[in-house]
Amino acid sequence: MDLDTFLLSFAVIACIYMACNIGANDVANAMGTSVGSKSLTFRQAILIAAVAEFVGAFFVGGEVSNTIRKGMLDPLMFEAVPYHLVYGMISALVAAALWLHIASYLGWPVSTTHSIVGGVVGFGVIAGGMDVINWGKVGMVVLSWVVSPVMGGFFAFLLFKFISKTVFSKRTPLIYAKNLLPYMVFFVFVILTNAMVYKGLKNLHLDLSFDRALIISLIVGALAFSVAKYLVRKIPYDPSWDLQEQFHKTENVFKYLQILTAFYVAFAHGSNDVANAVGPLAAVVAILKDGQVHMNVPMPTWILGLGGGFIVFGLMVWGAKVMATIGEKITELTPSRGFAATFGAATVVLICSKMGLPISTTHTLVGSVIGVGLARGLPTLNLDIIKMIAISWISTIPFTAVISMLCFKIFLIFLP
Repeated sequence: MDLDTFLLSFAVIACIYMACNIGANDVANAMGTSVGSKSLTFRQAILIAAVAEFVGAFFVGGEVSNTIRKGMLDPLMFEAVPYHLVYGMISALVAAALWLHIASYLGWPVSTTHSIVGGVVGFGVIAGGMDVINWGKVGMVVLSWVVSPVMGGFFAFLLFKFISKTVFSKRTPLIYAKNLLPYMVFFVFVILTNAMVYKGLKNLHLDLSFDRALIISLIVGALAFSVAKYLVRKIPYDPSWDLQEQFHKTENVFKYLQILTAFYVAFAHGSNDVANAVGPLAAVVAILKDGQVHMNVPMPTWILGLGGGFIVFGLMVWGAKVMATIGEKITELTPSRGFAATFGAATVVLICSKMGLPISTTHTLVGSVIGVGLARGLPTLNLDIIKMIAISWISTIPFTAVISMLCFKIFLIFLP
């Protein structure tokens, strides 16, 4: 086996391992709100994730992959030694995947974006010094780690307050929920469709303008509204039900929205976090193809497909522990609370994904869950779990940076 074949095989294996651990950690916490609220079983969550994650990764994932591949450091610094960039990208994948594996085993919902960026920065500093890192881009990513949970929490807080005021504070909450549901469905479908068709189909060369994308989104949203309007009429209502029974029936109505947003958040996650696995592999493939470092490299569809497929596999095999942490241990979730959290998180993730900013889905979702808890009062939050999560977040970048440095040094010792 020649060196190029060995490196390509190693990089593909590292990408697969990384994608599996993204599924085990990030997808698990993304789907955890749905399972924790009892809107979905674990098996149903996997089935939804299998479709939505793959579609999001395959059709929208290329945009953020560009940021991970060439945004964190200057590839031209490796122009004289292109194979050093190959070693570095593989090292970053191995370091990030190893940390995610440990965190998933312990049930910690850590950030895959933190992990891969830490790995890239770690080997970059060793390989080329401080100047090789694009600190401006790193600063933007760091800022997003602060902004994204705040945005997710703020959005979820407002949404849950709105639902509480317009539905659960009424004497007949079920009637108000039935009236509200079609409009919520319309809003979700408009955003999801727009996220997919507006600059989201580049890999199929079907890029649409914003105006055309908006028209398509509104049409799809209107159709979804009509279907939802028809279906809610079939939901039974009996005036003799007491308030507790109505609350129970109303939460059952929100299960439909929760399932819809479960697909939504999985799609958003696939569009954003597949980059953490496939971005470094794309750089490796491009260099091994002609032995040169390129600033602009097209994202091969087979790489996006590989990342999307193994993300789902990782969820099935390793995802249960992290799912329990995010869905049950931070605060008690019901379908209405879970809907507010997932819808808030997915909206923030999709907006930032379209901007090419690799935010942390984990931070956004945890922020959204905390936002829902705060809307109900501080005592409803498990502060010990939140502290544990915060510590695991702080530990992520130093761990992956150091492991990436060590892996890179090993490559330099044993390979030319």
